[in-house]
Amino acid sequence: MALKTDKDLKMYYSIKEVAAELSVTESTLRYWETVFPQLSPRKGANGVRRYTKDDIKTLRTIYHLVKERKLTLAGAKKQFKYGGPKESAENVSEVIDRLKAVREELMGIKSQLDFL
Repeated sequence: MALKTDKDLKMYYSIKEVAAELSVTESTLRYWETVFPQLSPRKGANGVRRYTKDDIKTLRTIYHLVKERKLTLAGAKKQFKYGGPKESAENVSEVIDRLKAVREELMGIKSQLDFL
């Protein structure tokens, strides 16, 4: 789930990019904004959402709580409100990102070995 390559240099990400990265719909992201006050991407003059890396980190935590831990939105909101396992959810998200990067690297090495 890590936004990579030249995108690492970007300051803002579109809702389309973030939705694709998290495998959720754009409407899901917009709805989560209404539920979680911690999530408030900047909006341009034309109302286009611009997500920062911190916004994406928050979204990953929400995703982890709702999609992976299967909490209701109300339950996930309580976790944020009372500072529950937010840090552990963020840590899990970071570990998953690192493991995916390692997997991609190993797949690249495998491809090179298969070529030989």
